[in-house]
Amino acid sequence: MNPTLVISIIGGYFLLLILISRFTSKGADSATFFTANKQSPWYLVAFGMIGASLSGVTFISVPGEVGTSFFSYFQVVLGYVVGYIIIATVLIPLYYRLNLVSIYGYLEQRFGFWSYKTGSFFFMLSRTIGASFRLFLVASVLQIALFDSYGVPFWVSVLVTIALIWVYTFRGGIKTIVWTDTLQTFFMLSAVVVTIYILTKEMGIGIGDAITQIQESDYSKTFFFDWNNKNDFFKQFISGVFIAIVMTGLDQDMMQKNLTCRSLKDAQKNVFWFTIALVAANILFLGMGALLYLYAGQNGIEIPTRTDDFYPLIALNHLGTFGGIVFLLGIVAAAYSSADSALTSLTTAFCVDFLNFEKKEESVKKPIRLKVHLGFSVLLFIVIIIFNAINDSSVISAIFKVAGYTYGPLLGLFSFGMMTKLKVRDNLVLPVCLLSPAISYLVDMNSAAWFNGFEFGFFILIFNAGLTFLGMLMISTKKSATDFSPLKN
Repeated sequence: MNPTLVISIIGGYFLLLILISRFTSKGADSATFFTANKQSPWYLVAFGMIGASLSGVTFISVPGEVGTSFFSYFQVVLGYVVGYIIIATVLIPLYYRLNLVSIYGYLEQRFGFWSYKTGSFFFMLSRTIGASFRLFLVASVLQIALFDSYGVPFWVSVLVTIALIWVYTFRGGIKTIVWTDTLQTFFMLSAVVVTIYILTKEMGIGIGDAITQIQESDYSKTFFFDWNNKNDFFKQFISGVFIAIVMTGLDQDMMQKNLTCRSLKDAQKNVFWFTIALVAANILFLGMGALLYLYAGQNGIEIPTRTDDFYPLIALNHLGTFGGIVFLLGIVAAAYSSADSALTSLTTAFCVDFLNFEKKEESVKKPIRLKVHLGFSVLLFIVIIIFNAINDSSVISAIFKVAGYTYGPLLGLFSFGMMTKLKVRDNLVLPVCLLSPAISYLVDMNSAAWFNGFEFGFFILIFNAGLTFLGMLMISTKKSATDFSPLKN
């Protein structure tokens, strides 16, 4: 590919995002930044959330994993459906009833000061590492495909990409994100559809033949029943339920978009339609992954050791200039649709949960909010540079996995709050939430040796949450708390 052409296309893409930002940030204040003045059309939120949910990691990982895990990931997707139904019928009504800006405000009302700060801290830790990891992956792809040709250092390309996010989000915040996510989801899904089309043309088959070949291949195997295997149906389905709950329903990043809808009814419609669209999107990703492997087999292309490298390898080296450009636009859209909203939600969580923004005047809020937004941009830059300095994919993956453990305490905290009426010793909540993921990680690393080959896989999330729930029970008191049922009027 011609690097100048690709840079021009990507530059035009970001220019479009900046233009959307200028349009959506007119007259913006802190209420616009945090809640979009609760005027977002539900259908835009639903479509845009697809890109934010999938991210750049999913964009390259799900197709690559088809080679080793076949369609087993769809078992997790089926679990997502149940999880999103729970979010729409249980969590969102609670958040709307309490009129929350930060969803972790629930923990303060339910347990107290330290529980509130603990929940928000674990979210910010997870999102900082997660967003940095995703941006690191896409920056690495762009560095190889584009910037190396011009001798641009990695840190410069990272700085430029993060600066671009800051430029189009610092004014409008979540209101801008709702619109840019819609555009970015369109680009991401278009990339998948176009890649499938190019693959079928290269293979000399039609879409119907492609579907038949996928169905007849081993790649289409979906359901696995072996309790010791991490791909076991029950493990993955149940884990999918809880992954959806914690990474959407208990995640400020994802819920902030839902809370911008005009009403509870609109927010619930958004989740239901988003669920249907997300299932369809994942089927597309899995189908494309199978086609990529069939194409490689037909053309004698060597499969890379790291499956994450497989889709980029095919797209950038075998599908022509147009196919490569489409892939780059797709991965940039996928990465930035999750990174830009992560940056906005981190700013929201810190301002609302730690700086008590709701008690400040607007004239005081704006300069502080801009500084916090800039501060988190710098933090993301530093973490990405650290990832690059480590230069060890296994270590970086382990760090990302550790960040995932922090969702367990959130699930445990919210579950305990909604399933019991017990109060707890608030000052002991943080130690409980620190011990639970540490113990879970130790158990997960040794599960095969300790439990006859048993592997937790995604199931470790539930184990982690269970430990947190047990810890909360151990520090509980006999006093009863106010009823925070989402069904209460």
